[in-house]
Amino acid sequence: MASIAMVVTNACSPDPRVLRHAAWLAHEGHDITVHAYDRQEQYPMSESHKGVRIMRYHLGKSPYGGMLKTAFGIRKFNQNVSRGLATNRPQVIYCHDADTLVIGCHLKKKYNIPLVFDMHDLQHTWIRMPSSNSLIRKILSWWMEKQMLRRLKHVDLILTTSGKISDESTSPGFREYLQAHGQEARVIENRPESDELVQKSTRDGWCVGYLGRVREVESFQLLLEAVLLMEPKQRPRIRIAGDGVAFDSVSQLLNTAKINHDLQVEITGSFDTEEFPKIIQEVDVMYAMYSPSRGNILQGAIPVKMFDAAAHGVPSVVNSGCLMGEIAEHEEIGQSVEWMNSAQLSENLFNLREVKVQLNTTSERERKRFLEALNTLIK
Repeated sequence: MASIAMVVTNACSPDPRVLRHAAWLAHEGHDITVHAYDRQEQYPMSESHKGVRIMRYHLGKSPYGGMLKTAFGIRKFNQNVSRGLATNRPQVIYCHDADTLVIGCHLKKKYNIPLVFDMHDLQHTWIRMPSSNSLIRKILSWWMEKQMLRRLKHVDLILTTSGKISDESTSPGFREYLQAHGQEARVIENRPESDELVQKSTRDGWCVGYLGRVREVESFQLLLEAVLLMEPKQRPRIRIAGDGVAFDSVSQLLNTAKINHDLQVEITGSFDTEEFPKIIQEVDVMYAMYSPSRGNILQGAIPVKMFDAAAHGVPSVVNSGCLMGEIAEHEEIGQSVEWMNSAQLSENLFNLREVKVQLNTTSERERKRFLEALNTLIK
């Protein structure tokens, strides 16, 4: 059995993908430690989860989605983890997302430690979210992408979250993005465990929810436009739960609309994995639309909330013309809407309010794929 060091630049509370994969490996008998960057210093520095040790680094507070302060914070975290793992070397280094690859590449080149890269998203696109037209952010995004692609030549195994659903599909995933740059990857989707399946409850009235990172205002402006197109007596309650760089701006937008248009709105901050089942019981339709200007949307991003909602019988509304929309409609777990088409969004939200869906493919399929991929590397 192997000692495996996972690295992630969030607090891992929650990070379902990281914890799920770590637990799968721990269940196989491997010794797993997750090195996590607690940017807001909110969580215990040491914690155990399903046989996995989580080590959180408190290095001074650093924001998500910022530029210089965020970059310096991540650099400090990477340096600390690199020094620690050089002293207590694991048998495998497992890097989650591109901002940790510098650690894995250093250990691979210096000590020949096998390196796994798990690409959750196109990390270089995130820096453009606050201002997609900013020339500085475009240049930084280009540079970050080049850095990632250069480092991939040191990686022994690449995993990612999405791929075309069939040869006939016109919507690419992150696997196809990597193939276009000469790299092969295994797809492990972010699907919930089978024991998380719960049927949607019935209640008076109806609710549209968004549960997750709040990174941009445009999505919520579109949602608000769609809700206001409905007759006042038909409008849903709006439920937002999560945190992120746009949380304050979105809160202000929706709270103003609550006063001006007599909407029912509830907004709360971050939540952990155990709280999700309770919050989702308030929701009849999950809202999961994002601006295509982010780049990763058209290249294959799949919102985890779409699968998590379906596991509780809740349908989602997602972007059309991309992989998330194709999956939602192929698996009959939601509907897709053209970006900025508030009339279509309004109609689809209303039509889904009483619909119950079923998630037929859970993480059990992904677990088999994952262990098969890792077994080629871990002896």
